[in-house]
Amino acid sequence: MAASKRLWKEYRDIVNPRTGLHQVKVEVDDDNIFFWKVVLMVIDPESNYYGACFKGQLKFPENYPFSPPNFKFTPAIYHPNVYSDGRLCISILHEHGNEQSDEPENETWSPAQSVESVLLSILSLLEDPNISSPANVDAAIAFKKHKDEYKKRIHNEVNRSKLNMPDGFKLPILADIRAPLEEEETVDDEEWWDEDNYYDDEDEEEELEEEMISDNNNL
Repeated sequence: MAASKRLWKEYRDIVNPRTGLHQVKVEVDDDNIFFWKVVLMVIDPESNYYGACFKGQLKFPENYPFSPPNFKFTPAIYHPNVYSDGRLCISILHEHGNEQSDEPENETWSPAQSVESVLLSILSLLEDPNISSPANVDAAIAFKKHKDEYKKRIHNEVNRSKLNMPDGFKLPILADIRAPLEEEETVDDEEWWDEDNYYDDEDEEEELEEEMISDNNNL
C-alpha cells in the first residue's frame, strides 16, 4: 500500500539522527504504521512551555496523504486549542473545502503536507494559540485577559509533563539544532537504518506517487 510506504519514509526522515526532528520522539509498531506515539519537547528557552515533554498520538487514515491524520495529547493539556479529551484543533489537520470554516486553504491539509510539518505546527501552536476558534473557551479567555493565570496553568502543565522524561534524560539544545551540520560529522543513513521493508529508494519516488494516486482513485 502506497500510504504505508510513504509513512515509513516519513518516519525514517523524522528519526534520522543527523537530519531528523531532535525535539520530537516517535514510536511505531512494526505491525501498524498508521498509529504513532509521539513525544513533543519544547526546547526554546523563551517559550512559556520551555522544558515541556508532552505525549501524544497520531492516527493516519488508509488514504493518507489525501486525508489528514488526527492528533491527540495523552493526557490532555490546558491550551485554547485542545479539547478536554486531548484532541487538537489545528488548521493543518483540517481538510479544505469546508464551507462552514473560514480557514484559508493554504493553511489546511493537502497531500503536499507531511508529518514533520504537522509536528512543527503543533509545537508552534503551543506558544501561539488560535483563540478565534478555541476548543477550550476558558483557556482562550485566560490567554487573552488573564495572562498571569494562564502562565501559572502552563507552568503546572510543564511540570506535570516532565514526569514523562526518563531518569537522566536531557532536552536537546536549541543552538545545537540550529547549528550548521558538519560534513565530516555526517552519518551514513544506511549505517543506522538497515531494515529492508521500508521505502528508502529515491529512484522509486515516481512509482510511489503513482501508487498513491491509484490507491486514492480506487477509494
